Amino acid sequence: EGRVEVYHDGKWGTICDDQWDDRDAEVVCRQLGLSGNPKALSWAHYGQGSGPILLDEVQCSGNELSLDQCKKSDWGQQNCDHIEDAGVSCDPFTGTDLQLFASQMQSIVHLYYWAGSAEGTVRLAGGRSPSEGRVEVYYNGDWGTVCDDGWTDLGAQVVCRQL
Repeated sequence: EGRVEVYHDGKWGTICDDQWDDRDAEVVCRQLGLSGNPKALSWAHYGQGSGPILLDEVQCSGNELSLDQCKKSDWGQQNCDHIEDAGVSCDPFTGTDLQLFASQMQSIVHLYYWAGSAEGTVRLAGGRSPSEGRVEVYYNGDWGTVCDDGWTDLGAQVVCRQL
């Protein structure tokens, strides 16, 4: 769950909540590879973003594979303030093993989907490409590593979804 931000033309930005509904949330959750009960949240429920508001008037049918396929305003065309930043909850934790993992990780990894150095932001460092490396989490003003005790493919899936 978290504020939805998109990357376009070299910049991260938020989405305005005008017309934002559960069908849009369903597409965001699908695009992130998450299943569960998608829920749209508005009025900067997860906090106000900074920088550009890149999308407005998003109107998905719910069947699209990504936001790119949804009806929406042109990139950067909007009439909003960050108090209207859109959010989603994908509720991915439906299985027992996943619930157990989530309860163990919740103090370390928060499911916020935005770039920058916000609490809980995850990055990969020291890899040969941007899609591999040591898992690091931003917490309390610093980047730290994640201990591999009990680390499984399930943990890797969560991190990959956050990236």
